[in-house]
Amino acid sequence: MEKSTDLVLRKTANAIRKNVLRGVFNAQSGHIGGSFSVADVLAYLYFRELRIDPQNPQDPTRDRLVLSKGHCAPALYSALALRGFFDIGEMERYRQMGSMLQGHPDKNKVPGIDMSSGSLGQGISAAVGIALNAKIDKSDYRVYAVLGDGELEEGQVWESAMFAARYKLDNLTAIIDNNGLQIDEKVEDVMSGHPIADRFKAFGWVVFETDGHDFASLEKVFEDCRKAEGIPHAVVAHTVKGRGVSFMENNLEWHGSPPNAEQYELAMRELDALQATLEANGI
Repeated sequence: MEKSTDLVLRKTANAIRKNVLRGVFNAQSGHIGGSFSVADVLAYLYFRELRIDPQNPQDPTRDRLVLSKGHCAPALYSALALRGFFDIGEMERYRQMGSMLQGHPDKNKVPGIDMSSGSLGQGISAAVGIALNAKIDKSDYRVYAVLGDGELEEGQVWESAMFAARYKLDNLTAIIDNNGLQIDEKVEDVMSGHPIADRFKAFGWVVFETDGHDFASLEKVFEDCRKAEGIPHAVVAHTVKGRGVSFMENNLEWHGSPPNAEQYELAMRELDALQATLEANGI
């Protein structure tokens, strides 16, 4: 990956985090930790990988993305707004009464949302169904589902995994945001889904592992996914919960807590400092 492309993506991911922070602070509600951990993955998907057109969000040939970990909607909203699906100013109204940006994604209200989601362990089922539909319709669009690692304990995840392998859904990629923490404990101390890669392999998937904050690595694994035929793909993206703000990283407190005014200023100051560094590198 060229340095200029990497820098643009890093700047985009930082902008996603700034908008998440702003929206959650204004609402005094929402999930910062998981939104920050998945921000780089969403930046890569929406700015490098997905075949989409913000001017035609219902294009039947578009690639689809299902945010199965729907509580991290602030990151998805921010990515969509930055990509041009709606005005970035909407982030100021996140979780406000009457806003289209509710706590979980609603496909009937927000341009660019392909599937409503929120109940963990369900979105992957929808993604499998959408991928099967593409096969039946002989369409070449691809389907991406973003799951949390704690989410692997719940819902229909493994039934969906079996189904996807049975029907050779090679147009489906599941990305697991593997930050290692869930609402009140480490994932491995609650109901461990580890080793995640081995579990997906056992269910008939091809699996790639990557640093979820490294854009060159993300580019490589998504290229590899497109080459894998006749089998669904899982990307285990190793990430850091709260990534981007020092006092939020790997801190369970920030799973679903909003910052107070002082914490907001400290966090925004760190993100602004990174922004200045990136711009000093020529962006």
